[in-house]
Amino acid sequence: NHAPAMEMIRRVLPREGIEAQVVPVNVQDVETATNLRFLGSPSIRVNGRDIEPGRGDDPPFFGCRTYNVLGKTVGVPPEEWLADALRAVSHK
Repeated sequence: NHAPAMEMIRRVLPREGIEAQVVPVNVQDVETATNLRFLGSPSIRVNGRDIEPGRGDDPPFFGCRTYNVLGKTVGVPPEEWLADALRAVSHK
């Protein structure tokens, strides 16, 4: 789901009027996932914080990530989560 997540990011940034540096991180092993507190792929962070509400304290995970959205399991987070995270940091 990496490619669809990147496409979502590329849609949301201009829609929100935000120019940002998108830095893909290749997490190749459990040790790297642990060191980065990675929550699985794809994970999207804004200023180092995961965009999924309530997941900041979850343990690191090396593997494919899914999201529970309105009772459905999906492979890419909703655009609104990214937009909300971007708005939160732009208002600080």
